[in-house]
Amino acid sequence: MRLVFMVEEPSMKELLSILLPQVVPDDIAWVIIPHNGKRDLQLSVPKKLRGWSMLDDKFVIVHDQDSNDCIQLKANLVSLCENSRNDYLIRIVCVELESWYFGDLSAVSNAYGGDYTPLSAKRKYRAPDKMKNAKVELRKLIPSYQPIAGAKKIAVHMKIDNNSSPSFNVFLSGVRKLCS
Repeated sequence: MRLVFMVEEPSMKELLSILLPQVVPDDIAWVIIPHNGKRDLQLSVPKKLRGWSMLDDKFVIVHDQDSNDCIQLKANLVSLCENSRNDYLIRIVCVELESWYFGDLSAVSNAYGGDYTPLSAKRKYRAPDKMKNAKVELRKLIPSYQPIAGAKKIAVHMKIDNNSSPSFNVFLSGVRKLCS
């Protein structure tokens, strides 16, 4: 078996490249296929799932919620997977990748040399999956933040079992379940 992660953007690929070795057992191979945004990912999903030759591969489709209704977005993604020959798991990042970083402000602090952990006590930051503009908020705190470089810097400090983002934890739980 191999896990095939289909992600929306290169920054998610960078994050997962660092985190997956902590989650996926050594005897399970994995590959990450980055796309150029939501539309590219959505166009790629049915083609890859129908045309993939390795029938024992399992797909993990990772898509940002952004301003979409989560239930409707997941239903749309499921419809793209119909008639697939492969198993798949769909995970929605609520609301965007940077929300996962706000779920581990200690990692952000270690990556950028500040102390951002006290922010987790503020109402605005307590529920990272409900932040409407996590990327904008992160850039307010760290003006030099860039998505790809930031993913690399922050991911090495993230604790996979200590994140306050429910969508991050649901993602990890789903991957672990696929591996078992």
